[in-house]
Amino acid sequence: MPHISTGRPSLADYAPVFAALGDATRLTLLDRLGGGKSLSIARLGAGLGLTRQGVTRHLDVLERADLVASERVGRESHYAVKVEVLRPALDHLARASAQWDAAADRLRAFVED
Repeated sequence: MPHISTGRPSLADYAPVFAALGDATRLTLLDRLGGGKSLSIARLGAGLGLTRQGVTRHLDVLERADLVASERVGRESHYAVKVEVLRPALDHLARASAQWDAAADRLRAFVED
């Protein structure tokens, strides 16, 4: 998702983020990066039952969505989560959730009256 410094991003700006998050393996990778440290592909993929190339493909999707950043550390690639990109998407979900909760409350009140 491109960084947008002014105003609220459009819904289309969130599509790549949510598309990237729509996979259990990618969610697991992000969860493993949630500790704030950058991790190697080997550490990220441990126990997932995927080849190194399989893990790399998932990390590439996350990187294209701008959710992770990679850097070379010696002969390895290390990845870190980009919280500054994830935060606006989480804020959007919170706003949407509040809107749906309000709509459900209005419907409940209408039905009960």
